[in-house]
Order: sequence, then C-alpha cells, then structure tokens
Amino acid sequence: MGKQTVVVDPVTRIEGHLRIEAEVKDGVITGASSSGTMVRGLEIILQGRDPRDAWAFAQRICGVCTLVHGIASVRAVEDALHYPIPQNAQLIRNLMIAAQFVHDHVMHFYQLHALDWVDVLSALQADPVKTAALAQSLSDYPRSSPGYFAEVKDKFARFAASGQLGIFANGYWGNPAYKLPPEANLMALAHYLDALAWQREVAKLHAVFGGKNPHPNFVVGGAPTAISVSPAALHNGVAAGVGATAVNMTGLEIVQHVIREIRRFVDQVYLPDTLAIAGFYKDWFRKGEGVGNFLAYGEFPSRGINDLDSLMIPRGIILNRDLSTVHPLELRAPDQIQEFVAHSWYSYTVGKDQGLHPFAGQTHLDYTGPKPPYAHLDSEASYSWIKSPRWKGKVMEVGPLARVLVLYASGNQETRTLVDASLRKLDLPVQALFSTMGRTAARTLESKIIGDAMQGWYDQLMANIRAGELETFNPALWEPSTWPAEARGVGFTEAPRGALAHWVVIKDGLIDNYQAVVPSTWNAGPRDAAGQDGPYEAALKGTELPDPAQPLEILRTIHSFDPCIACAVHLVDPAGEELLQVKVC
Repeated sequence: MGKQTVVVDPVTRIEGHLRIEAEVKDGVITGASSSGTMVRGLEIILQGRDPRDAWAFAQRICGVCTLVHGIASVRAVEDALHYPIPQNAQLIRNLMIAAQFVHDHVMHFYQLHALDWVDVLSALQADPVKTAALAQSLSDYPRSSPGYFAEVKDKFARFAASGQLGIFANGYWGNPAYKLPPEANLMALAHYLDALAWQREVAKLHAVFGGKNPHPNFVVGGAPTAISVSPAALHNGVAAGVGATAVNMTGLEIVQHVIREIRRFVDQVYLPDTLAIAGFYKDWFRKGEGVGNFLAYGEFPSRGINDLDSLMIPRGIILNRDLSTVHPLELRAPDQIQEFVAHSWYSYTVGKDQGLHPFAGQTHLDYTGPKPPYAHLDSEASYSWIKSPRWKGKVMEVGPLARVLVLYASGNQETRTLVDASLRKLDLPVQALFSTMGRTAARTLESKIIGDAMQGWYDQLMANIRAGELETFNPALWEPSTWPAEARGVGFTEAPRGALAHWVVIKDGLIDNYQAVVPSTWNAGPRDAAGQDGPYEAALKGTELPDPAQPLEILRTIHSFDPCIACAVHLVDPAGEELLQVKVC
C-alpha cells in the first residue's frame, strides 16, 4: 500500500472545527497531526471588563457545555476575592453541573459517537420481535416491545426510502468494521431517538435554577436563585411577587422529576447499551491508548470548592498508567501547568519554545499557516489554533477516563465496584480502560456515579429549606470597593470533556488578564517544543486503517474523546466595529 496522508477535515459530529492529518504506511497510522482550524478570542474580549460579568462572556466559548465556563468563571473571581458562597448555592451548582454531565454524556453517546459503532441502515434488516427480546434481556426499560421497535423500523424505512437520510447521510454504512447484528442496530437507533426526547426533560433543571437553557444565569457570590416557600400572590389572575420570580415547590418538584429521569435512563438504557455494544467491539479495548498520563482537577464539593478533601471526584494525576499512585497538582504553581505554542498559531513575547503559566498567559494571534485552500499543513511548523498545555512538561489526557481512573486509584468504593463489575461482564482486565472503548465506557460509568449522587444533593437542599435556611447569595463582597487593588484567582471545574480552569488577574476592579484552558486544549493540542504528541495524535498512532477512503477508525478514536473545539469569534470594539477577522477555510 505504501505511504499516504489521510486528511479528515472537518471531523464531524463534534463541537467546532477540527482537522486530522494522518500519515499511513502499509495500512497503519504512523503519525498524526491535530489542528484546530478556527480561533477563539474571548480572552482578549474580556480584558478591561468587570470581573462580575466575565461568566456571561466566558459561557459563549461553547454552545454544548452551556454552563461549565460560567461555573469556572465565577469560581475564578470568587477565588481571587476569597468570596465564600452559601451552602444552598453550592448544592444548586452541584445539581446544575451534574445535570450537564449526564445530559452531555448521553448526547455524546447517542447523537455523536454511536454512529461509529451502529450501522443504521442495517437496522432495516432487523426483526422487531428479536430486537425486543434482546432489549428485554438487557434491562426492564418499558418501551422495549415488539410493537415499539416495529414502529421505529417502519418510520426509518420510509425515511431511508425517500433518499434523503438527513443526519444519517454520508455515513460509512456497510463498512465491514461494523459488527453489531441488525437487531442491536435497531435497538440503538430507537434509543438514539428516545435520547432526543429525554434531553428536553433534563434541560429543565437548568431552566429552574438558572432561568434558561442553554447558557443559564450565574452570579459571583452564590446562585441567582431565590427560594420561595410562600405561594405566589395573584395580580389580575397572574402570579406576581416573590413566588413568581423565585424557585418554589413547583420548580423543586420539576428538579426531583429530572433527577428520577436521569437515573432511569442511565440505568435502563445508557449503561446497558454501552455494555452491549462494547461486547461486540472488545478489540477496541486494545486500541487508541494514547499518552498514558491522566489529569483531573476534581468536582462536586460537599463543603467549599477549595476544600479539596470534600470533592466527590478527587483531584489528582496518574502517570504512566500506574494506578497505585495519585500525584498531587497545584493550579497556581508556575512550574506545573503551562501552555506552549511551538506548533500553534500564536506568539509569545518570551519566544515560541517557552511555556507560560496561565496567570502570565498571552493570547497573541499569529497565523503563519498556508493560504487556504490547502492540501496539507506543515506539521514541522505551526499548524493549529490550539495551544499545548503540559503538567510539569508532561502530556496529559483529561476527561471521563481520567476522572474514573483517579476515582478508582483513590479507592472510591462505588467506582471500584461499578468498574470491576463492568469489566467482569466483558471479561476484561482493568488495563482495558486505557483505550478508545475504555474512554467510551468510562463516560457511561461516571454518568451512573454522578446521576446517583444527585439525589443526595437534592435531599440536602430540601432539608435546608425545611429548616428555614433559604440563603443562596452572599452580598458581602459584591461591591468593588471591598476588593483589593490587585487580585488573582483560578476557578476550576470538571467539564464533561475534562479538566477546565479559568485564571483571572484583577487590577483596580477590572480584568487585566484572563486565560481559559479548556479540556480539548489538553486533548487536541499539537506537538510541543520537545516534539511530544498531543493526546489525539498519540492515540491514533498504530491504528490500522484498512480503507483510507472510509477512515472510520480515526473517527472512533477521536470521537471517544468527545472533541469540543473552541468556537471561533470575531473581535469587536464597544461600538460594535470589527477589529480583526481570521478566516481559515
């Protein structure tokens, strides 16, 4: 077969714009380059603004993880100002973040990643009776009837007969790499459609606590969610007053309903489907391993966010796949987390080969790539709008697999029981998690862990309300007159896709510097000055690619990270005039 370069651009079914160039020799990928092809400029936009408003801008970094940047932003400002928040606000934030996690993971599995494993056209050959028997053998999901699957098959048959497959167009249907029998494909297709309806219900939790979804509201100092225990007053037959603008028992009952729906769908559909599909693709537990280093910041505090011992998901580093040791990390230490731009379209005043800690981070756009349209990038030079974060110079993978591994290595009993039981079902060792399918399985397993934890946070919130503890906002440090002349803080969270942190420097009440290092910066970044591959690039090496015209294997591994490439923006001044436009086709 010889040598050739396979280009996948754009990588579809992700958020944003990603290009993969893979060097293939004799049917095996020998090297790969990951390129983010659009630029994000929100760090520049935030300079000079009121830090209390930063969350509203920062949330627009992403339209999928619609709250995580808001959480990281308000936490960064609160960290800088040493601003405590009420316990109710922390519980509300936990519930909102948890709902985002499970919502995002289900959406990723069914709408973005499942079609890498599910041949939808094969579903047209399925027997609905056999499909129902398969589904009923996996769980007690009430929709698993022959009539239901026959209805789904009939609808899809009419859809396919029209010749317009819509969202299912341009798939590699019929590729021999698909291994599911027709009945499993029909079951997965039905659950794909069920997940769409389920998502609409889950989004209501954000609307209750944040006023809307996407991009719910936040506030530095707590939660923008007054709690009312009084019935709403009526004015001309319309609810008015405190009860109309605050979260009352009706809203809290909606939240309880959402939690039940989250746990039901994960237990009855998502978890059984993942294990069933994984059973047909056990060879993918040996592929796409990547760098073998994992990083998690931690999330879901039972006390303050900076009380690291209270985090349900702990903070830690795992090196070289060694689960016997969890290494500590410090987000403020200048020699730990640094971003490099040796192969990125940015410049540093200290030179492209030196890393910068985010407190001293710079966002100087410097496009030196080829003039579009182009056939190939020069991977020896700069080739991406994504920087290359490193921890003590080491490449780190972030995401669900990193979190599950840190939980497992830290001795979390629930995680160990769930992981061990799942691996026994698949007859696999724990080392199988270091893989493409391991990432996909870890995402499902942590959905179970997080979904189950939601009930406890809700119960605690309700207990506080019943005890008369209604405070959700602390006004003590709201006014800039209470702030020091200069302050700096870091706000961290675990986004569904991995470790996320925002670093802010505040001077004279305004933002002097702002840097966001997002999960897909960690995972999708290019090589660094030392020539170390980023996690996407490392994970593709050694992958067999039987048909370069249908690079399904590339999509499987890249999608297992759930890429969320930072969205492109135009830069405008306060009058709305465009200052800079970067076009990369």
